[in-house]
Amino acid sequence: MQTFFVQIKCELGKTYDVAERIADRELHSEIYSTAGDFDLLVKYHVDSGIDIGHFIGENLQNVAGIKDTRTVITFKAF
Repeated sequence: MQTFFVQIKCELGKTYDVAERIADRELHSEIYSTAGDFDLLVKYHVDSGIDIGHFIGENLQNVAGIKDTRTVITFKAF
């Protein structure tokens, strides 16, 4: 199992729409609204053999209203 987070910058005024579209896909573990450079933080768990870049491209970056993403790959939970 791989765990990673994606920070998402949304088009102005679209944060709640984007969060709802992501939630509707039911692929995430958790979705948070955030302050700062990014608007949302989404946590994912995928099987070890999954290509994370491909997963993000096909399942997240095509969501209407997303302007930019940054992926944080994790190694170990304490």
